[in-house]
Amino acid sequence: MDFETSLRRAIKTGSVRIGQESTKASIQAGKAQMLIIAGNCPEEFKQYLNELENLFTYVYEGSSTQLGKACGKPFFVSALVIEDAGESDILNLKKV
Repeated sequence: MDFETSLRRAIKTGSVRIGQESTKASIQAGKAQMLIIAGNCPEEFKQYLNELENLFTYVYEGSSTQLGKACGKPFFVSALVIEDAGESDILNLKKV
């Protein structure tokens, strides 16, 4: 599985919320299936995430700049949440 291809397919065909505030809202609403954070995600947000249980978190090896590019966005992305993967196989990362 190519992570970036799977991520773009999820963004295009599924339901993905980008950004820390949207991510928090999705988690609090119980819609989040998978969380993806950049390697340089702010520590205070990581601390918030550490308090959560039963939410699969994938740490993207690159920076927020690189994660933004992987999403096809022209801005930094430090966190995003997959609510519905659509036609993507990205949720298979949970099985690894």
